[in-house]
Parts: sequence; C-alpha cells; structure tokens
Amino acid sequence: MSEHRLSTKSTHNRWNRDLAPALEVEPGDIVKFDCLDSSGGQVGPGSTVDDFLKIDRNQIHTLTGPVAIKGAKPGDTLRVDILYIQHQGWGWSSITPGLGFLPERFADPFLFIWDLDEDSTDSLPPAIVPLRPFCGVMGVAPADPGEMRTRRPGVFGGNMDVKDLVAGSTLYLPIFTEGGLFSLGDVHAAQGDGEICINGIECPAVVTVRLSLLDGSRLTAPMLETNYRHRASGGEWTIIESDEDPMMAARRAVNRMIDFLIQNWKFSAEHAYLLCSVAMDLRIHQVVNTPVITIGATLPKSLLPLLKKPAIGEVRSET
Repeated sequence: MSEHRLSTKSTHNRWNRDLAPALEVEPGDIVKFDCLDSSGGQVGPGSTVDDFLKIDRNQIHTLTGPVAIKGAKPGDTLRVDILYIQHQGWGWSSITPGLGFLPERFADPFLFIWDLDEDSTDSLPPAIVPLRPFCGVMGVAPADPGEMRTRRPGVFGGNMDVKDLVAGSTLYLPIFTEGGLFSLGDVHAAQGDGEICINGIECPAVVTVRLSLLDGSRLTAPMLETNYRHRASGGEWTIIESDEDPMMAARRAVNRMIDFLIQNWKFSAEHAYLLCSVAMDLRIHQVVNTPVITIGATLPKSLLPLLKKPAIGEVRSET
C-alpha cells in the first residue's frame, strides 16, 4: 500500500472518459485530494455578493483528479473508503436567481460566509450548526464519450450530494472505462437532505480516501455503506439512484435493495419486500441538480447479521 497526494493543480470541471489521469495507483492505495471550494477558488472569505455575481460559472464543481486504478475495467466496482475530510476553517452558501428549490420566492442573489470551528459553526445565530464534511461530488468517468457538465449525477456517481458520504463511510461505484478515472470535490462542511437553496456550506478541504477494486461485481449504480452511529446503531446500507422522474429513481432503489437482501441474506423476494416496507427509509438527497433528483433507499445494518464480505451486484435476473 502506498500513499499519494494530488494538489489543486490537478483539477477539471467536466466529466470525460478521455481525460488523461493525473495519477495512477495500485488497488488499496491511499490518496489525499486537495480540493478547492465548488466555485474553483473564485469565492473567498472576504467575497461579497457583487463578487459572487461575477464568477465564471463554467468553473463550478472544480474536481480534483482523475485517478486511474491499475487493473480497473468495465464491469468492476470501485470501493472508496472515506478516511478523513478536513475543512479549512471557512465556507459559503448562496442564493442564485433561477436556481434552488424555491426560485420564485427567492429571486434575489445572496451570499453568506461561514466561519467554521472544528465541529460546528455559530455564524448564523442563534443556530449552532454541527459540521459533517463530505464530498458532494464523487464519481468515475461515465461510459459515454465526450465532455459532460458536472451538475447532473448518474450511474457513475457524480453530483449526488448524499450527506452521509462522511469519513468512516464507503462508497461503491460501477466502473465504465479502463482505469476507472475517479475524481472528487464540491466539499460541503454541512448540508441538509435536499440541499434546497442549491448549496451546503461550500468549502475547501483535504479529502483522504482508499481506492480498492471488486472484480466483476456487476454493480449498476452507486451504493453507500456507513459505519458510524448517526441514524442507526452500526451504520446503514443506502442504495442511490438519480433520475428526472423521482418515482423511477425510488422504484429502482427499492428494487435494488430487495435484490441486495435476497443475495446476501437469502430472503425470498416477498419477505425482502415486506422488510423494506417496515424498516427501510426512502430519502431525498438532492432536489436542485435540475432536472435530476437523487433518491436513497436506506436500511439499518443493525437489523441483520453482519456481512464480512457483502455481495453488491445485481441478481434479479437470477431469481
């Protein structure tokens, strides 16, 4: 196992399977990513709303990467163990005309700068907001050729804004191209489910992850495993789906959770369906990456026997 570091000199703001890797690593290696804030360094602690209105929006979602993993090939799964995320003491949130969940009510531009302590911020009194830094964007190169803006999430991951992608969690991503070409960024010091104004607390950060491979696992879209005590003792399994139609995303997520239960604990399809109804949560992770909504189907790990090596591929065609 080796450790590597990528600086903010190795950045991009478009998905493209033909990008040359900034770094190539062995499976199991650790990589530290220096990350600009989501504006690509255009917003700073002293910025005003007038400054914000002048930023180049083509630089939004400046990502650090991509990293190639030796031996990765289409059909494999990338395992991303999130080891540590350190914010840099400040962040920002904004209202941008025409964007966000309530654009008709909030039509005027607004910028707010946060001072961040290690674990919380009291910048918006009387509220004290706990900090749980995570990457709004984590993804591999998409299957389709050509450049693609980073706003839209998909089966490759991307701009999912799932706030449980914190240190101690593991993200699984299907691989679509040789090397995988993994990138991350858009760090949020805090965010609520939905990300309704279009921002969390956007911040620069250093993100440390371990990159590993699962050969031929046939994963079709992102999956998340948490291992911390937040909503449930022992963590959770979350199936992630994104779609312009939230109902389609939700149905795919539930179907995949049923398959996951069948594959790993030998439930019948009917019993798995019932368990999802009485114990699984459907969550809206983001509603602002127009026109795509991201949904998660989440099940507490404490309900089931511990898995030493979970099978995460699709099985519905075999059951």
